[in-house]
Amino acid sequence: MVNFFKPDYSSDSSNPFARDENQKLVRRNFWLDMSDRSLILCMTVGVGSHIPNDLKKTHLADIGRSHLIDQICLQEILPPEN
Repeated sequence: MVNFFKPDYSSDSSNPFARDENQKLVRRNFWLDMSDRSLILCMTVGVGSHIPNDLKKTHLADIGRSHLIDQICLQEILPPEN
């Protein structure tokens, strides 16, 4: 089973990441109607900014925007340990 982001419906019942019991996006058109640039902004500084990269990747693949993964899921570079 694919692991998707599961929003807290008690605090935000209209979350665009909401999925039904079959793991289908409830508000799929919200994502499909966005341009690539808008989606990048939404996932990096907007509603999706707090989501871990692995969940962003599965979401992007689900909406057919896998080509944006490298632009949205930036690698965090850690300094060397002493």
